[in-house]
Amino acid sequence: MSEGLAEPADLRPAPSGERRRPVWVVPDEVQATVPRSARFTEARWVAKYRWAALAGDLSAALIGVSLALLGRFGAQINLAYLVIGAVIPVAWLVCVALARGYESRYFGTGPEEFRSIIRAAVALTAAVAITSYATKSEVARGFVLLAVPMTCLAAMVGRWVLHRQISWRRFAGRCMRRVLVVGRNDQVITLHRHLEERPADGYVVVASCLPRGDVFEEPVSDRLGRTEMDILAAVDQYDVDVVAVASDPELAGHSLRKLSWALEQRGVDLIVSPGIVEVAGPRISIRPVAGLSLLHLERPSVSGGPHLMKAVFDRVVGVLMLLAVSPVLLVAATLVKLTSKGPVFFKQIRVGRGGEQFSMFKFRTMVVDAEERKAELVALNEGNGVLFKLRDDPRVTRVGKFLRRFSIDELPQLMNVLRGEMSLVGPRPPLPAEVAQYAVDDSRRMLVKPGLTGLWQVSGRSDLTWEESMRLDLRYADNWSIALDLLILWKTARAVLGSDGAY
Repeated sequence: MSEGLAEPADLRPAPSGERRRPVWVVPDEVQATVPRSARFTEARWVAKYRWAALAGDLSAALIGVSLALLGRFGAQINLAYLVIGAVIPVAWLVCVALARGYESRYFGTGPEEFRSIIRAAVALTAAVAITSYATKSEVARGFVLLAVPMTCLAAMVGRWVLHRQISWRRFAGRCMRRVLVVGRNDQVITLHRHLEERPADGYVVVASCLPRGDVFEEPVSDRLGRTEMDILAAVDQYDVDVVAVASDPELAGHSLRKLSWALEQRGVDLIVSPGIVEVAGPRISIRPVAGLSLLHLERPSVSGGPHLMKAVFDRVVGVLMLLAVSPVLLVAATLVKLTSKGPVFFKQIRVGRGGEQFSMFKFRTMVVDAEERKAELVALNEGNGVLFKLRDDPRVTRVGKFLRRFSIDELPQLMNVLRGEMSLVGPRPPLPAEVAQYAVDDSRRMLVKPGLTGLWQVSGRSDLTWEESMRLDLRYADNWSIALDLLILWKTARAVLGSDGAY
């Protein structure tokens, strides 16, 4: 217990045979004795990040306006547009601020920062249009169509640079928010594990708090024992920045509300985990009903308009990609044909959406009798227990090693994409033998088409365990979107160039 705090009466041992409901906050009279923390002053890294974001956004606006003026008017820029060019950078900063682009809770998180920039661009465009209409002044549309997108693009590049810099610092243990996790044993362990897996998000667990009577089944940082259950005392003792409440029905309602008031006085953030895992933010919303804030979980998109958009996107982008890589395909096909006996393409039966089987195309990277020789190498399997993989597989040809290293052998699957059997992004296309080993929940991965690339491709490829690969496939099936597909395609290029897990 921190100095000046008495143990609340509600935390005294319950009489024999009686189960006392845990109380997580100290009484009001005890709260008043807690000294106000110095946390009202923002951490230095937060202040530096905010100033860097402001400077980056202002520079982006100046770049966008300058390019728009030169592109639209050249050397003949009149005074009116110079004034407009001076006002737009200020208006841009205001729009970003209104879109919550400078709130510290979003610093370094990535998606929300970029969304704030996009919302600010839409707001700025609307503001210019409304002002032009209200004042009956004609602003050149070419100027606006150049200035706003260029500003938005430059600002997103600036935020990406900031995001990368803070991610590097967080992997080194810097610029982190100190977290106290509160809840039951299993929920605390789960939440602690998830926060540890993503250091780039900026949370480090320094202590964990369980109700009286719970047993710590495994280490979860420093722990508050049975006589130290006061959350507010722990906040002061461990100098935390965030209190994370794991899903617990006994820490809710008025108790959680009082806790939020006490933490607000100390400048400490409160976050609550609903206990829902592997569900992306766009599927979750808070809806007020009868004075309650209810968490609404949207159903994943398994049919209808979103899938039609995905099919159109796959075919349009697939055609463009096929045209772009056609010289590479021609050279690869020639090398395969000239350096080893056998067909250029390797066809294999895979299972697609809804359990439908199809023939998947790849460049042949192994000798012709590779399947017959597989039995000799089973004892050397380095795969994940279900898939057979060898880093130095003797059946792979010299050209095949090169094709595999840069995933060129997968490019013929663009034909499967154009035929509608595969998607550009999706779960890994499984073999019928793999599908036969699926548990009931695993079959959800076949709600969407298998992909040429996917979360498995950008998260370790062949180095993943079977459980990790399945978890990523299920995560994608439940949360896919066109925006996620674009992000995965971008990350795939980096994964291929790095060649991690490719063998």
